[in-house]
Amino acid sequence: MMENVHLAPETDEDDLYSGYNDYNPTYDTEELENDTAFQQAVKTSHGRRPPITAKIPSTAVARPVATGCGSKTSLASSMGRPMTGAIQDGVTRPMTAVRAAGFTKAALRGSAFDPLGQSRGPAPPLEARNEDSPEEKIRQLEKKVNELVEESCIANSCGDLKLALEKAKDAGRKERVLVRQREQVTSPENINLDLTYSVLFNLASQYSANEMYPEALNTYQVIVKNKMFSNAGRLKVNMGNIYLKQRNYSKAIKFYRMALDQIPSVHKEMRIKIMQNIGVTFIKTGQYSDAINSFEHIMSVAPNLKAGFNLILSYFAVGDREKMKKAFQKLIAVPLETDEDGKYISPNDDPHTNLVIEAIKNDHLRQMERERKAMAEKYIMTAAKLIAPVIETSFAVGYDWCVEVVKASQYVELANDLEINKAIMYLRQKDFNQAVETLKMFEKKDSSVKSAAATNLSFLYYLENEFSQASSYADLAVNSDRYNPSALTNKGNTVFANGDYEKAAEFYKEALRNDSSCTEALYNIGLTCKKLNRLDEALDCFLKLHAILRNSAQVLYQIANIYELMEDPNQAMEWLMQLISVVPTDSRALSKLGGLYDSEGDKSQAFQYYYESYRYFPSNIEVIEWLGAYYIDTQFCEKAIQYFERASLIQPTQVKWQLMVASCFRRSGNYQKALDTYKDIHRKFPENVECLRFLVRLCTDIGLKEVQEYATKLKRLEKMKEIREQRTKSGRDGSGGPRGRRDGSAGSDGGQNCGAGSRGERLSAQLRALPRTEEPYDSSSNKELDASYVDPLGPQIERPRTAAKKRVDEDDFADEELGDDLLPE
Repeated sequence: MMENVHLAPETDEDDLYSGYNDYNPTYDTEELENDTAFQQAVKTSHGRRPPITAKIPSTAVARPVATGCGSKTSLASSMGRPMTGAIQDGVTRPMTAVRAAGFTKAALRGSAFDPLGQSRGPAPPLEARNEDSPEEKIRQLEKKVNELVEESCIANSCGDLKLALEKAKDAGRKERVLVRQREQVTSPENINLDLTYSVLFNLASQYSANEMYPEALNTYQVIVKNKMFSNAGRLKVNMGNIYLKQRNYSKAIKFYRMALDQIPSVHKEMRIKIMQNIGVTFIKTGQYSDAINSFEHIMSVAPNLKAGFNLILSYFAVGDREKMKKAFQKLIAVPLETDEDGKYISPNDDPHTNLVIEAIKNDHLRQMERERKAMAEKYIMTAAKLIAPVIETSFAVGYDWCVEVVKASQYVELANDLEINKAIMYLRQKDFNQAVETLKMFEKKDSSVKSAAATNLSFLYYLENEFSQASSYADLAVNSDRYNPSALTNKGNTVFANGDYEKAAEFYKEALRNDSSCTEALYNIGLTCKKLNRLDEALDCFLKLHAILRNSAQVLYQIANIYELMEDPNQAMEWLMQLISVVPTDSRALSKLGGLYDSEGDKSQAFQYYYESYRYFPSNIEVIEWLGAYYIDTQFCEKAIQYFERASLIQPTQVKWQLMVASCFRRSGNYQKALDTYKDIHRKFPENVECLRFLVRLCTDIGLKEVQEYATKLKRLEKMKEIREQRTKSGRDGSGGPRGRRDGSAGSDGGQNCGAGSRGERLSAQLRALPRTEEPYDSSSNKELDASYVDPLGPQIERPRTAAKKRVDEDDFADEELGDDLLPE
């Protein structure tokens, strides 16, 4: 039996895998298609064998071994299994019945080892997509619509509303084309409703953003009326918002209520917001009782700061004091929903914990908490300032009640701010003493509150020109908080008032180092440098300030004034022009600009600005005098009369203006009117020599009988004048030195006597520049204003800006006071 068994040759005992690559064509399944015997056996009954069954009692029964050639050989082993090494028709069978994966000898097949089949070449390309198919066109068009909607939203977020609207319209056009194509290809059920909804909603939003409200409403109506869009009813809120912007309050309330009816009760937050919109709309329409009902419901279900503040406003409008108190208590009780500040303080020296605290100390969540707290404080402070004067018999008692309520709440630190506001309210009522007493109560508080109160006290005393008190409270404020820029600014102001400009500049610079946005300190540094004649440094300060405060009239004036001091009139005029563009009705700026043009010789431009100045403030003597002199210089004496008449009304004790009126009548040839005017002047000022001289001359020329009377008075006055001059001369010689002399008084002879040697009234440089005549007043000396007249816009001493330290809103009284206590020169 063993003679027919051929074992694997052991030519190389070290090669464990020898023989596995032997090729046996019997097991070559790849060549079965070319195997004639196999194909014949498949097609016919040739090669079929009956099934072989084992004989059960004996297991050592030989089984026939079938081969690919159809022959059978009875092989047996001790276990009844055929031998794996049997020779089948001269072909050696492999040792195993499973062919090795790829370990085939290349010499037998004539091919290299290629288990991955790479020798067969690359895989055939994928079937190309048919771009012309309707499904593909629809898919591409839908993608394009989505891209346009995204681009529209991005453009809106970037602020380009016009581009956003164009993209939204383009998306709407393409979406309609897409719907038509889908209807032609597929059934209507396959239409993408979500895409249609997003396109229409985005289009309506862009219309609303561009204030195209009718188009937006029409688009929203298309969405709302389509029953296929689920939850489209809530868009009626947007429609109500549009009607609210259009001030169509009845329709706004109607749509808000429709939206409220269509939103289920599970969406509590959205329903609360809609009810808040309804309440605000009722306030705008003046229906405060309905607004109160809405806000009371909100405060009972889900209280929030805005609803509580609006409820207080509604009660204030109807004048219900008790309800205002209850609403204020409800507002105070609204939870902030923010974490305690203690979590931002390190409990130990653990480096890891400290790093975490530093990381979260100023993150976005912390910033949001600060904003929410600041908003709550703003609402509470505004509500307290609103109701305090009306809930009790006096505003002081009302403030005290608000302070007690705040102290018992989570906003304890706001009590001090309310006390400061109480002092400011005293200031508004002109009760300076009570304001000071209220602020003095803070001297024993903690450092921050003490510094704020002391700063305000210093500010108040400075405004009252009590510089010693202002200095002491400024020192207290600085000692309480060295980094308080307002306190340092006020301290610098007190030093500035004493004339120590160098030291004042040091305080201002320190304030600026502590707070670079302290514009008062920067402005005062510019004034200090101007006082010290450091014009370049002053100009740099004001130019920096101009970059911060673009439309500040004071800064523009200071820049123009510095250029004028630097003898650069062109730059000065340019900055004054900018000043006039900011405050076109400022008469002093207009007169200043006219003076600069006059100094440059441009009379026409000077007249234009002087006339504009006179039109806005017709009581400026300098402007009136210049205009009168201009008309006399241009030989229009009739027009000059109105200006000199106004000057005589402003300064009735100054005789020169009435003399100028009479002179204008005489120059224009109206001698009768001139004579009447001179007679009137003589009645008012009987000792005026010039008036008598003109009366004598006019009466002589006309031939009136009164000439002798006026001539006698004139001689008597001239003789009295000579006697006074001799007495003055003899007294001066006897005393051995000059003696002071009073000139310009309306009651003195020197003030009335305007002859060639008189030092009484005098005209301005414009009048003295006129051609000389034989008239006595042409050679009169320079003018002197009457002591009883004060020019309301006359030159004022430059004072540095003060600063009030407040922990309240920016629009309070102290801010209004600290900005404009410096007037242009």
